[in-house]
Amino acid sequence: MTHPAPFEHAVRIYWEDTDAGGIVFYANYLKFFERARTEWLRALGIGQHALREETGGMFVVSETTVKYHRPAQLDDLLRVTARLSEGGRASLVIAQQAWRGDTLLCEGTIRIGWVDESTLKPARIPPSVLERLT
Repeated sequence: MTHPAPFEHAVRIYWEDTDAGGIVFYANYLKFFERARTEWLRALGIGQHALREETGGMFVVSETTVKYHRPAQLDDLLRVTARLSEGGRASLVIAQQAWRGDTLLCEGTIRIGWVDESTLKPARIPPSVLERLT
């Protein structure tokens, strides 16, 4: 699979993102990754709320792996990326990274699965959605 340049989303670090030591609390990187994935989908013309109403399905996170390299701190401006790493009929793996300038701070993969909204049981991703993502 050829990987296009990853989608990029800017995130500024505020007090609420840090712990008592002024370092970004580790779990907040998952929030930053979520925001970047949501904006990536929006840039592809996939609004999650509209998608749910139109298809009766939605994406849910089923697995994450995260590796921390360097800390982010108050007022840092991060570049958070998202790109499709693996595409399937019922789930996708999104590779994500958080950068401060040229320094990689955090990276991970997020598996998102497609489920039926009413039953929350796994289902196939609609072909029209897959076409935009792959």
